[in-house]
Amino acid sequence: MTPEASASPRAKRPNVLLIITDQQRADHVGFGGNEILRTPNLDALAARGTQFDRCYVANPICMPNRCSILTGRVPTAHGVLFNDRSLAWSANTFVRVMRGAGYQTALVGKSHIQHGLSADQAPVPEQEPALGDPYTEGWDTWEHPERYWRGPVEVPDDFYGFGHVEFAIGHGDIVGGHHLRWALERGGELEALSGEWGPERPARTRYADWWQVYQPTVPESLYSTTFVTQRSIAWIEKAAAASEPWFLQCSYPDPHHPFTPPGDWWDAYDPELMPVSETFDDPLEDAPRHLRAFRGLKPGRNPVQMFGPTRDQVRHARAAEYGMLELVDQGVGQLLTGLERSGAANDTIVIFTSDHGDMFGDHGLMLKGWMHYQGCLRVPLVIARPGQAHARTHSLVSSLDLAQTVLELCELEPYDGMQGVSLGPVLEDPAASVRDHVYIEDDFPNHARMPLLPAQTRTLISDAGRISRYSTGEVEVFDLEGDPQELTNLASRPEGRDRRFHLGERLTDSLLRYSDIARPGVLPGS
Repeated sequence: MTPEASASPRAKRPNVLLIITDQQRADHVGFGGNEILRTPNLDALAARGTQFDRCYVANPICMPNRCSILTGRVPTAHGVLFNDRSLAWSANTFVRVMRGAGYQTALVGKSHIQHGLSADQAPVPEQEPALGDPYTEGWDTWEHPERYWRGPVEVPDDFYGFGHVEFAIGHGDIVGGHHLRWALERGGELEALSGEWGPERPARTRYADWWQVYQPTVPESLYSTTFVTQRSIAWIEKAAAASEPWFLQCSYPDPHHPFTPPGDWWDAYDPELMPVSETFDDPLEDAPRHLRAFRGLKPGRNPVQMFGPTRDQVRHARAAEYGMLELVDQGVGQLLTGLERSGAANDTIVIFTSDHGDMFGDHGLMLKGWMHYQGCLRVPLVIARPGQAHARTHSLVSSLDLAQTVLELCELEPYDGMQGVSLGPVLEDPAASVRDHVYIEDDFPNHARMPLLPAQTRTLISDAGRISRYSTGEVEVFDLEGDPQELTNLASRPEGRDRRFHLGERLTDSLLRYSDIARPGVLPGS
């Protein structure tokens, strides 16, 4: 029996399951070419879907790119430039459109649409604000961890279009949101589950040379991956019993640092067998000043501080991260089995991606932030539709494109101001191309407090290569075909003059193209 023949009547509009991880590089998955990491369930998903080998983020930081995925708009258009502000409560999203068309909608796991997880990065301006806040006080505090310490919290019925939310706020053994309440109900203790990150945090085992690599005291049964998997399955089972189609964003907080595989996953990979990037010893002679400065730093108490790792630090972090990723893969397998068990698999499009990557030793750097190398900018992407054959495409695509793609696959119209393009033509023909470049933004509003860091970075990537311009006046130009590891910055070299001019003109065109001209209006359901 064909999938079409066995589909239920509600399959006229498909369900959509969007699985998102946090800080997963494109090559940290089996189908991305990784021969050490075991991800059989994600590999199987890729084997029955379209695998996108050149998917780039719209911004290499959590909140800006998550909001770009949700809105189909670049950060300077949707307004979340950095992890220091929340998406406007009135922002339209593709999920709002789906809900307005009768979809059941839910988010389980990491949201990071509001800045509760990173509220400490939002200093109060000393000057009067440029705009008044038009929303009711407290509108942007639904992801603040402290709200969930005292008891259950009822999030508004329409959270950016999501009719049901269950937050996992935090990373590693810092547990917050609905995940915290769930863990407490299962015997967890508040003192062990909350608190602050730091070298003094209790651990079963800790790698001596970097405090962010450790085996947590939180068991696998209470870990975020378990929570997200189990609660997603429970929601799917309930949604599948109803007559309306559904959309679920299943959002795993891993493998974002700290690198804390729980239980037996701590020993799943041997650090001594982990590879180190071929570009690890890049001297960064022609790199921007802040990248050279990062290279000279050691890991600090600040969990998001970039630094120049040793080979041993890279190996131990990679082994721990691989354990986290294999656990996520196991969760994805359970999730897809639950989807089959619900009877909805033949009606459901499954999408897998991540919000951004991590340097992981490339060019002698670790973590992410103001580093526009491939390790941070490229993410995995698979779109698997019921009954389709495996396909693999080298077409350029962006995180911006997911919103319009989902709407088109669900036969819904895009809204004003969307800046992505639907990947429908590529799904029909892997050789097709829907864009000749990707445009990437990166802003740091706190630049005055840390002047070493660029206030703005703008990047364009095309078949002709990559150009990145920093507000410091520095420029990077790479020939990605001839120099895929980005070792030779051509910006100041005679042989790169024409390439720099060509890419620079296209970047200027993109700055104009992505200027926001959308107007406010009445949203669906308002």
